[in-house]
Amino acid sequence: MESGLLDPSLYSVKAILILDNDGNRLITKYYDEAFPTVKEQKDFEKNLFNKTHRANAEIIMFEGLTCVYKSNVDLFFYVIGSSQENELILASVLSALYDAISQILRKNVEKRSLLDNLDVIFLAIDEICDGGIILEVDTASIVQKVALRSDDIPLGEQTVTQVLQSAKEQIKWSLLK
Repeated sequence: MESGLLDPSLYSVKAILILDNDGNRLITKYYDEAFPTVKEQKDFEKNLFNKTHRANAEIIMFEGLTCVYKSNVDLFFYVIGSSQENELILASVLSALYDAISQILRKNVEKRSLLDNLDVIFLAIDEICDGGIILEVDTASIVQKVALRSDDIPLGEQTVTQVLQSAKEQIKWSLLK
C-alpha cells in the first residue's frame, strides 16, 4: 500500500464559519480537533478573514487547509476541508449553505436578519453537515426540513424561541376573550 495516499473519508468538512464584516464570529461549527480551544479557533478565524476579506477568489489554501468562501453584504461564509479535499465538494456545501440561508432569510442575507433567525440557521447547518459528514446539499430539501411550522412540532422538540412565541400567542388570545 502506498504510504503517500490517504484512504477516502466521509469526513469532508472540518468547519463551517459565518463571520461578520469585521471578522467576528457569528456562527462557527468545527467538526474535528484541529483547533481544540476557542482561542485557537478565533486566531484561525481572524487570520483567515484577514487573508480573504479583500480577495476576489473563492478558494484559498490556508494553514494547510482548503477553504472555499463567499461574501454578501456584511457576512462571510466559509467551508473548510483538509488540503486533500476536493474543492468542488466543499463548494457544493458552501453553495447549499448560502442558498438555504438566502431562502430562509427571504433573500435578505445580512447580519441583523441572520441574528434574528439563528435557531433556524443552526438547524440548516445541521441538516447540511453532521460531524464533518455531508448529509444534504439540495437547497429545497434543507429549507423544507427546517421550515416546519412550530404548531406541527412536539413540545419537546421545539426551540425555546418557539415555545415562548407559542406562549405569547396563547396569552394574547386569552386576554382578548
